[in-house]
Amino acid sequence: MLDTYARKHVQPAVDKTADYLLKKGWTADGVTKTAFAIGLSSGVFIYLDQPALALIALWLSGFLDVVDGTMARKTKPSPWGTLLDISFDRLVEISVILGLAFRYPDSMWALLLLSASIIVAMTVFLTVGALSEKQGMKSFYYQAGLAERTEGFILFSLMILLTDYLTATTLLFIAVQIFTIFQRMAEAKRILS
Repeated sequence: MLDTYARKHVQPAVDKTADYLLKKGWTADGVTKTAFAIGLSSGVFIYLDQPALALIALWLSGFLDVVDGTMARKTKPSPWGTLLDISFDRLVEISVILGLAFRYPDSMWALLLLSASIIVAMTVFLTVGALSEKQGMKSFYYQAGLAERTEGFILFSLMILLTDYLTATTLLFIAVQIFTIFQRMAEAKRILS
């Protein structure tokens, strides 16, 4: 939801960063890989009980994840870049979930359910994107929903910072994911029927 409606407010900073990195010789795929490496470190920092570093790594990787797409659109987007971007996004999420699960094993059951809800949500999202003849500004049809990347980062941030409420926050995240799954399924029925 925030990705869809707030993008126009952060896009000027994203454009400036993308232009700067392109001038310095960076490629979109290079930024994607850098964002991935930084994002993966967030799970390690969580496990090492360094929440501030985990948050910095998570949000920096998220910002670079937006920048790489803008760089691709300013040059030449590729299907390979899209695959890397989507795959690396999920791996960063897995890193955060694993860092939390190993650091706080009492919440592991809820984190496992969150992983399952993310798998289902992404299956719907990617299938609709592949089957839809619609095109968005990305290289596939992007289904908006209540739980987009920014909402996920906000909920992950709460999970990292408020560990006394980790299970409750994780269950809230699952509820948001389930709502989004039904939201996207309803839209998919309209688009694909």
